[in-house]
Amino acid sequence: MSGWQHRFSIENRRALVTGASRGIGAEICTVFAEAGADIIAVARDPAGLADTAKRVHGFGRDCQVIEADLSTAQGCKAAAQQALDRWGVIDILVNSAGIARTAPALELTAEDWDATMALNLRAPFLMAQALAPAMIDQRWGKIINISSQTGVIALDDHAAYASSKGGLNALTKSLCAEWARFNVQVNAICPTVVMTPMGREIWGPEEKSAPFIAATPLRRFGEPVEIADAALYLASPASELVNGHLLMVEGGFTSV
Repeated sequence: MSGWQHRFSIENRRALVTGASRGIGAEICTVFAEAGADIIAVARDPAGLADTAKRVHGFGRDCQVIEADLSTAQGCKAAAQQALDRWGVIDILVNSAGIARTAPALELTAEDWDATMALNLRAPFLMAQALAPAMIDQRWGKIINISSQTGVIALDDHAAYASSKGGLNALTKSLCAEWARFNVQVNAICPTVVMTPMGREIWGPEEKSAPFIAATPLRRFGEPVEIADAALYLASPASELVNGHLLMVEGGFTSV
């Protein structure tokens, strides 16, 4: 393996990915496996997890699946403990599970607010809190939070979602401040709309998507593999000086 290949390799690393049954999470599992990592895939959907495991096994890597509801504190703690019981230490944590309940702020319910915060913000904290001690002990770890450009800029009908992602960005920086001294890097990826099932559901209608695309310098939305490739960089040794960073993967939307 040449020098650059070694710097971008995650060969034999153990990665836990939440939201791994579909969309960005499933794509990250696939890309990580292709780059040499073994995977613990966490999600609620057993059929989706089975499909992800099949894709990972296609690259000759191990894939353990954990069915868990990360919208509850107990679900997070149980999933993390199962992962530690199986592998002892998780080298790379990717917090990808999330929901988007969009509505005008005057119509947003307390239930929608609480559900959004539980999965998009509390779950990443609890997963990191549970898995970081082993990373700290071995003096190596990567935590990657899948955030959103809406954690940086404002969009109509996204009060709960944007607040959860803004909080996730702040959490990313806070954990960096505490754990960087132990060689644990904590970063976030802030994508534009990505053409996952959730992205298509919300942004599929042309009357909604066309103005957004027109406001994006690149003039398109993203694809799951583009977020997975960014996650691979942050998971690899090549990014070890990158810490507490919000990586904007959004076609330039927030730059204009």
